[in-house]
Amino acid sequence: MASRNNRALVPQAKAGLDKFKMEAASEVGVNLKDGYNGDLTSREAGSVGGQMVKKMVEAYERNL
Repeated sequence: MASRNNRALVPQAKAGLDKFKMEAASEVGVNLKDGYNGDLTSREAGSVGGQMVKKMVEAYERNL
């Protein structure tokens, strides 16, 4: 089994990614806290991730 790690490839990007995640969460009505958010349901976490992907795809398509 391959080992996994959640290390960012560009550590300086962490603050920007956290801000992006918080914006996406507020857009879908999920209340994230700074730090641990392990109490989210799978549906809430998935909606935040899905919103982030949606926004990234839209930004990519604008830059084509």
